[in-house]
This record gives sequence, structure tokens and C-alpha cells, in this order.
Amino acid sequence: MADEKSTVTKADIVEKVYQKIGFSKKEASELVELVFNQLKTTLCSGEKVKISGFGNFVVRAKNERIGRNPQTGDQIKISARRVLTFRPSQVLKAILNGEDVTNIKEDDDD
Repeated sequence: MADEKSTVTKADIVEKVYQKIGFSKKEASELVELVFNQLKTTLCSGEKVKISGFGNFVVRAKNERIGRNPQTGDQIKISARRVLTFRPSQVLKAILNGEDVTNIKEDDDD
């Protein structure tokens, strides 16, 4: 899809779906939008998204805390917020490291 130094965009994903599936570009775009919207809706509701062989997306709550401005050294209050984390699956980790994935079993916890 892309070399190491480029960024894959939503338009690139739509183009790949268009090429592989044979949908019209409009249908491919609608399908990609539908998938992303479902991911957003699920994550906004606080549910975890697990994509087997890829990884888990989890929304975590962070409490309010005191931080430090690195330029001035002054203490500042960092407000409570929700953050999105991604944890790659064992399969994805192995693929990224050029390892054999045939004997890797996806756990329910990954």
C-alpha cells in the first residue's frame, strides 16, 4: 500500500477496497465510512474494539492530576479525560518483526 515513510490515508484505503472488491468508488467510500463510523460509535460508548489478528482499541479514563510545564517548571492541573489506546495483537507484532505467524494463537485478551 505504501512505503515506510509515507502515510496511508482514508482515500488510500477506499482505493484499495475499490481495486480489490470491485465496488464503485462511491460504494467503496461508503463502506469505509461505515466501518470507521461504527468504530467511532463503539469507542465513544466506552466499549472495546477487538479486531482479530490486528489488535484492540480501548478507551481509558484518566483522572485529573498535577503536571509540570517543561518550559517554566510551573505546576499545572491536567484535567480528567478519556484517551484511546491501541494494543497490537501477537500476530501483528510477529508480522512487523518478520516472524512466522503460523503457530501464533490469538488470545481472547489480546
